[in-house]
Amino acid sequence: MAILRLKEIRALSSEQRIDKVNEFRTELARLKTMVEAGGAIDNPSRIRELRKTIARILTVENEQKRGVEQ
Repeated sequence: MAILRLKEIRALSSEQRIDKVNEFRTELARLKTMVEAGGAIDNPSRIRELRKTIARILTVENEQKRGVEQ
């Protein structure tokens, strides 16, 4: 299950998308630190979901900057 759907990402303003990316990167760093320290996390697939969501947001942001309409 995606954290944010593409439709939801496109509905956000540019500033909101940047805020979400920063929020997700912080959470991703926290989870990766826990894994590297040898701790068990509740949902290991959350790391993959975060990475994909960050990529989706950045893709939409770049499309908006280039003027590509979807």
